[in-house]
Formats: sequence, C-alpha cells, structure tokens
Amino acid sequence: MTAAIYPGSFDPMTFGHLDVIKRASKMFDRLTVSVLDNKAKNALFSVEERVSILKEATKDMPNVTIDSFCGLLVDYAAQKGIHSSVRGLRAITDFEYELQIAQTNRLLSKGMLDTVFLTTSLEYSYLSSSGVKEIAAFGGDISPCVPDFVAELVYNKYKGRNIT
Repeated sequence: MTAAIYPGSFDPMTFGHLDVIKRASKMFDRLTVSVLDNKAKNALFSVEERVSILKEATKDMPNVTIDSFCGLLVDYAAQKGIHSSVRGLRAITDFEYELQIAQTNRLLSKGMLDTVFLTTSLEYSYLSSSGVKEIAAFGGDISPCVPDFVAELVYNKYKGRNIT
C-alpha cells in the first residue's frame, strides 16, 4: 500500500491546495494531509481550525486523512511509517525553495523520505494563502480562491480588524 504526506500551513486552505490533495489522493492509496504547527508563524487560523477546515473540504475523499504535527517532517513521517512527501509547485521560485527542503529531508531521513512534486493546475498558479489573506484583509473578493465556507471563515477573522 502506498502512502504519502502532504504537509503545509494551509492558512487558509485554497483551491490550489485542494487541487493538489485531489490529484495526490489518486496517486497514493493513503494520503495524510498534515498541518504544520509552526510557532514561529503568526497564523490567521489555529492548528485545530485548519484541521477542521481540511476535514470539511476532504470529507468526500475516503483515502485522505487530516492530521497535524510539530517539529521535523522527517520525524513525523518516520513515526507514521510514510516514505513519500507531496509538494505543490506554482513557479520556478517554488521549485528552488522546495528542492532544497526535499534534499534536506532526504539527507535527514537517511534516504527514507522522498518528495513528489506536483505542478499546480494553471487556473490556480496565482494562488497563495498569504495573497488570499491580503485580499480578504482589504475587503476583496476571495471566492475564486477558496471554497465558500472557507471564505466566510476568513472574512469573520478580519471583522473588526483595522488594516491600515
């Protein structure tokens, strides 16, 4: 049985993330989408909220499970007995960054964790979570970027905040 982890911040989850999840879930028997609990980042949503969002978005994908982790991906993958990681690429700049991480993970895991790169579908190549948050913070329309229920949650986070 093949298994992979798709790690990320998912703050918030976008249609681009969902596209990678759908495509990776067809490539692997089991896909674990795991939210990184990165204390260094000032996240819009808590880890628990991001896990809940992902569970709702993937509820019709029986081979996809949602989890969270803190620390190194290689340690988490070893704990889960998973030897493949999935990452999405939007542009060449993503590749340069992700390649370094993939090579480091392979080194740290002593060759036990490989990374599979999926190029983003063209209609989502512009999407980033930080871009979605910036648009929402200024009252822009994020409906082309995220599912409706996620848009509502994002807008609720920005209600009453002064962004100037």
